[in-house]
Amino acid sequence: MTKNKHPDPPVIYYQNELTDEFSTAVIEPRRIDASYRYDRSHGIHRLLRFFWYGIVAPLPAFLYRKFKFHHKIVGREKLKAHKKDAIFLFGNHTQPIGDAVIPSFIRYPAYVIVHPNNVSMPYLGRVTPYMGAIPLPDDLTAAKGFVATIKAKVEKNRAIFIYPEAHIWPYYTGIRPFGDESFQYPIKYNAPVYSFTNTYQKRRFSKKPRMVTYIDGPFYPDASLPLRERRRALRDAVYAQMTERSQLSDCVVIEYRKASKETL
Repeated sequence: MTKNKHPDPPVIYYQNELTDEFSTAVIEPRRIDASYRYDRSHGIHRLLRFFWYGIVAPLPAFLYRKFKFHHKIVGREKLKAHKKDAIFLFGNHTQPIGDAVIPSFIRYPAYVIVHPNNVSMPYLGRVTPYMGAIPLPDDLTAAKGFVATIKAKVEKNRAIFIYPEAHIWPYYTGIRPFGDESFQYPIKYNAPVYSFTNTYQKRRFSKKPRMVTYIDGPFYPDASLPLRERRRALRDAVYAQMTERSQLSDCVVIEYRKASKETL
């Protein structure tokens, strides 16, 4: 689909699609080590989870996605086949706040594997773990808690969301290359996989685009393949589907260009 550019959209030059980060937030990430509390399912932590995620967050999150993006989700009925099962969902990373709130409107409750930045913000960083943020560990001692947490969520048949592009490119309308490392989780737990692709589409009476999220799947690991090939094949299936859906974006808010020697 031909994408219409906003008049004189800002241009961002990138060098590496795998590592460049364009979030405007400046955060010093805390180290996620043995001191980090992953298990927040008991006692006061359970009450805090209910307070923040069940009472405080829903209305502001709903209003934000509706007024900021006029957000629409297409294909949510596909999740009904596994509404009582643990599932993993992979999506493209194009908004700092929107990507934090959208998962809960796809399937509730939602848990999101995140960069340590998300639990390092002043004040808010203390709250995000209670709203489902599961930060990646920085060492082997923390990895034990991380793995145990993923296992516990799977055993409780929760939805776990992953942004495999890892870095935020605001309003980007393509799908950036990503590795297959995070696809080890659904393979390990033999869990179905879904993709969710955020697109940006013109609105009739506004210059601001509407965000439309498309859900596709389920995708399953091919058990006949060796583990490494199985992981790659699952990644490729999800990537192909997300790339196809990304073609439904029909406007460009920010233009991304590959940097040349002249632009560096």
